[in-house]
Amino acid sequence: MIELAFSILASDFAHLADEVAAAERGGGTIVHVDVMDGHFVPNITFGPPMVKALRPVTKLPLDCHLMVENPDAFIPAFAEAGANMVSVQQEVCRHLHRTLQLIEQHKMKPGVVINPATPVDTLIEVLPMVHYVLVMSVNPGFGGQKFLPLALEKIAYLAALRKEMGLGFRIEVDGGVAHDTVARVVEAGADMLVAGSAIFSPKKTEQNARKFLKVARAAAPEQN
Repeated sequence: MIELAFSILASDFAHLADEVAAAERGGGTIVHVDVMDGHFVPNITFGPPMVKALRPVTKLPLDCHLMVENPDAFIPAFAEAGANMVSVQQEVCRHLHRTLQLIEQHKMKPGVVINPATPVDTLIEVLPMVHYVLVMSVNPGFGGQKFLPLALEKIAYLAALRKEMGLGFRIEVDGGVAHDTVARVVEAGADMLVAGSAIFSPKKTEQNARKFLKVARAAAPEQN
């Protein structure tokens, strides 16, 4: 199933509840929350208070991508705030297996993220325990960046590993995923698509989401 995880980083924060509702009407099924600490990435965005504020306004799962230097310190707070899914960067987790266990212990679905320069093979040992793998198709830190085609090989490799290992993890992609790139991303094997700039636009958010998903689902291998 191809899903749109719309990134609120590109939304109008002053009307966040309305923005989320519009993206949901357009077919979005996951709210993607980019958490940045100004250390691991050169930007500061949201924390647990934002997740807590979002929780009452939508029943959709809240997918929190922790771009922070010490994710273990924040996992309990995100669970308490109402997060459903939490992904952590492979590059900062000294004990990745333990961190993923911590997410699961807090009743959230664990995910792992790799940056453009990080090989997929660094994840082999933890693939059996994750709900999803997030492939960054830009260098994290800012929205609106251009898609890096090298991500396509990683997506395809993960899809092959998933089949070879008999696993069911989802493949999420984030960065420059838009109407002109989404078909290639889906064809490579991705099934959770993070998009922000391509979705949120004044009075066009619902329409953009519908169009985005139509293009994405038309490219899904099982439909061709």
